[in-house]
Amino acid sequence: MPDFVGAIDQGTTSTRFFVFDHQGSVVAHHQLEHGQLLPQPGWVEHDPREILERVGTVARAALAKAGLKTSDLAALGITNQRETTVVWDRLTGQPYMNAIVWQDVRTAGAVAAIERAGGGPTVREKTGLPPATYFSATKIQWVIQNVDAAREAVAAGRACCGTIDSWLVWNLTGGPKGGRHITDVTNASRTMLMDLRTLSWDDELLAMFAVPRRALPEIRPSTGTFGDVCLEGAGKGGVALAAVLGDQHAAMIGQVCLRPGEAKSTYGTGNFLLVNTGTDIVRSRNGLLSTLCYQFEGRPAVYALEGSVAVTGAAVQWLRDQLGVIRSTQEIEALAAGVEDAGGVYFVPAFSGLFAPYWRSDARGAIVGLTRASTKAHLARATLEAIGFQTRDVVLAMEEDLGHKLGALKVDGGITANALCMQVQADILGVPVSRPRVAETTALGAAYAAGCAVGFWSGEDELRRNWHEGQQWRPEWDEDHRRAAYAGWKKAVERSLGWAEP
Repeated sequence: MPDFVGAIDQGTTSTRFFVFDHQGSVVAHHQLEHGQLLPQPGWVEHDPREILERVGTVARAALAKAGLKTSDLAALGITNQRETTVVWDRLTGQPYMNAIVWQDVRTAGAVAAIERAGGGPTVREKTGLPPATYFSATKIQWVIQNVDAAREAVAAGRACCGTIDSWLVWNLTGGPKGGRHITDVTNASRTMLMDLRTLSWDDELLAMFAVPRRALPEIRPSTGTFGDVCLEGAGKGGVALAAVLGDQHAAMIGQVCLRPGEAKSTYGTGNFLLVNTGTDIVRSRNGLLSTLCYQFEGRPAVYALEGSVAVTGAAVQWLRDQLGVIRSTQEIEALAAGVEDAGGVYFVPAFSGLFAPYWRSDARGAIVGLTRASTKAHLARATLEAIGFQTRDVVLAMEEDLGHKLGALKVDGGITANALCMQVQADILGVPVSRPRVAETTALGAAYAAGCAVGFWSGEDELRRNWHEGQQWRPEWDEDHRRAAYAGWKKAVERSLGWAEP
């Protein structure tokens, strides 16, 4: 068997390819950003053709760095941004419009209509999700209703609808020449169209959102036979695509959170905290999502509770790209370290509303507490604190649902390279924060799942032996400081509500 496993990590702002060895160490990787298209306020789109091109480019570049070919990989896994939606033509392979990104809020009116019509309880009971612009169903519905060519193709049975994973799998396994229209349970669970209990598309939900079953991909376990892929072009030798998972679910495997009660928080464009609930579907009373964790082929599905935060790393990008406060995202740590605290400034980055535990699509970004003494350093510090406060919102809701406190929090993702941000996170939570030696756990989880599927790794015990702590941050604030700071955050959140109408 070859000595390496590959992983495609297709994220909200960039696409990456990783090669891992048997110890779970990174042998080579390559990364490219793609465009963030903002045609109207609240609308966020990606060009799916650009994303597909980036996948091929980063894969070839990473393999070249390692001196490898596709056939030198034992298996390939895919992990992806989840709810982002593509509708394309199965005959030509061309998308009917840009992908609608999970952050997009254009369907707020449709979500409100579902609630007014009394459909909210059905959606919550069957899917574990609240009706929200975040998820895929209303995005597919919007494309069908507003793009003439897509509507005609759907009626003719020529259209494919799906999340980014299904777009990639279809193209990588042949596209118009026999591509496989497949998704996995983790991605399907984010559409508002799959029943959590049956792991299949639900007729009542399909009718509610006017989405035809034949346009949707086949739902599979997260590991198995998805097809053979050649990353270097036809005739070069391929590799088995053996795992597909949404990014946060892959990170659970990468952090080896494979037992009930184990939790992790991944910091990317947004922030996502999941806790494994085993084979039990735990219904949240506090604004969290009941969702799939993963399903290995031939085994029961494993579930999770999730708290989703829309904007964390994206807030740092906003300081860079929209305000010009920093020239690179790495600069924020030194800038924020130039002041002892945020000087009473709070930043609520509700650019697309607030996700868990609030679920308020009417919220918008707010910066409060400004005085003449406030500087860009205070705003930078408030941005890092906003990441910590939003995570505390989710942790408190999760503890209430579970009935016990969470211990040390495992963290991963790009923002964890910012030591000040992680120290602030520990201070705001009041628990240790632990980052693994290999912080790229989303890609690692996809590789682990694919590798386990083909016998490259033997299973959970071997994966646990691969996990090593890289750094830990312990809280330094006392409880009075923590309580007062969080009370200020809750006041700031109140100021952000009620700004937008559907």
